[in-house]
Amino acid sequence: MGKHRKRISYRRRVNYFQPRRKILIVCEGEKTEPNYFKKFKIRPDFVVKVEGVGQDPGNLIKETVRLKHDEKYDQVWCVFDKDEVSIVNFNRALQLAKRNNIQVAYSNEAFELWYLLHFSYIDTGISRKSYKRRLSEKRCLGHPYKKNSKTIFDELYAKQKDAINNAKRLLDEYQSRNPATDNPSTTVHLLVEQLNQLFWD
Repeated sequence: MGKHRKRISYRRRVNYFQPRRKILIVCEGEKTEPNYFKKFKIRPDFVVKVEGVGQDPGNLIKETVRLKHDEKYDQVWCVFDKDEVSIVNFNRALQLAKRNNIQVAYSNEAFELWYLLHFSYIDTGISRKSYKRRLSEKRCLGHPYKKNSKTIFDELYAKQKDAINNAKRLLDEYQSRNPATDNPSTTVHLLVEQLNQLFWD
C-alpha cells in the first residue's frame, strides 16, 4: 500500500514539472473581447494569455507577430471585427495572419453578433446599434447591454451550444466564403470550441 502511494506521488510530481502549453489571444477591443475570453476556466496544464490592444486589424496582426516572438506559444489567435474597416485592409489583415500562422476569430460586422447568436439565428446584416438594442430585449439579456460587461460570459454560457450551431449554420449559407463581405458572419465559435477542449470542470 505504501509503495503504491509513493508511485502516485511521484507521478504527480513528474506531471507538475512538465512544461505548460500556452495559447495567446490578442483582441482588437481593449475590454469587450478580453472580458469574455478571460472567463474560460482553463486546465492547469495550459496557460491562456489574453491581450486587448485597441488597434485596427492590420496593426493588430503586426502587434501579434511581435508578441508571439516574445514567448513560445502552441497556438496564436487574433480577434477582430470587420466594422468600418475597408474590404482591402480587412483581407490584407487575414492574409498577413495566415502568413504568420495566426488563427483568426473575426466577426462581420461586430463581436456582438456572437452574443446575439446565443439567442437566435440571424442571417441579415444589422448595424452595431441594432446589436445593442436586440441584445437588450426581454427575449435576450432582458436588461440593457453594456459593451464592456464582465458578466456577459456567465449570462450566455447556458446557450453557448446554440451559438456555436448558429455560427456554423451561418457560415454554411455562403457558398463561396468572403469574410470581408459576408455580413453577418463570424468564426468566434472556432476559438470558443478550442478553449472548450481545455475547460477545467
